[in-house]
Amino acid sequence: MESYLFVAFMRIADIFGGEAEQLVKTAGLTAAQYNVLRILRGAGPEGLACGEIAERMISRDPDITRLLDRMEKRELITRERQSDDRRVVKTSVTPTGLQILRTLDKPVRELHKQQFRRLSAKQLKTLASMLQKIHLQQMESGTRPDADANVLEAEAPH
Repeated sequence: MESYLFVAFMRIADIFGGEAEQLVKTAGLTAAQYNVLRILRGAGPEGLACGEIAERMISRDPDITRLLDRMEKRELITRERQSDDRRVVKTSVTPTGLQILRTLDKPVRELHKQQFRRLSAKQLKTLASMLQKIHLQQMESGTRPDADANVLEAEAPH
């Protein structure tokens, strides 16, 4: 059963991820760039350090610095060295990045509704609860020590 579930998760993730990637591509973004913009919008005006962004990414990006460099060149993000600790560089989303996110918000919501259209509200809540348990189990076992244990909780509907 566990092997079946693993393969099913991987197949569904590939299909859903591909659909989302095609959608964000219409706005000139990669899935990783879209993810960074979402993370930074959620962080607010104070922004996040590079390592904090990496922890919150859906998929690991081995070269987050280059990803941020490309996004900064496109003026989607800004980076600022902190005056109180010169070692820390905070990254924030720009108005341009926020505008792109706003244009994608409704189409992304509609895509997710379409992807889960065959599940009732009760089934969606049950699925969310089960996925949260699996995620917490992975955090407790140290399988992905760089991941933020609160990521799924922050995304979960309440």
